Order: sequence, then structure tokens, then C-alpha cells
Amino acid sequence: MPNKPAAIKALRQTKKHAAHNSKIMAGVEIALRAARKSVTAKTKDAKDKVKLAIKALDKAAQKGNLKANTAARKKSRLMKFLNKA
Repeated sequence: MPNKPAAIKALRQTKKHAAHNSKIMAGVEIALRAARKSVTAKTKDAKDKVKLAIKALDKAAQKGNLKANTAARKKSRLMKFLNKA
């Protein structure tokens, strides 16, 4: 445990930031999973689910939760998967 007040505050902030970041990344993973599932099932709303997943990836990359190239790679693979189906 930290002894100095600044270290205590830093620990509090770290926990808060980590919780926020994990919430954002969980949303991204849920959106990606839903998009892949709907494309596999060939539902009518597959394009909408893919759009939502791309939007979530873009937001995560913009906020720094995900590197820009990682987001671009995931978007590219998702679009390839959609176009192939």
C-alpha cells in the first residue's frame, strides 16, 4: 500500500481509469461478437451490427483505449468477413 498522499491519490485514479477503460473495451468486444454472429447467421441487420462495431472501434481508438492500427486491422477483417458472406 502507498504511504504518501500523492501515491494514494494515484492509486485511486488508476483504479478509476482502469474500470473506465475495461468498460469501453468490453463494449467493443460485445459489438464485435454481435457483428460476427449476425454475419455468420446471415441476418438482415448484419450491416447495421457491423456499422455499430466499427463505430465502437473508432471511438476506442480515438480515446486511446485501442491503437489506431489495431482498430483499422479489426475493421478491415470485419469488412472482409461481411463481404465474403
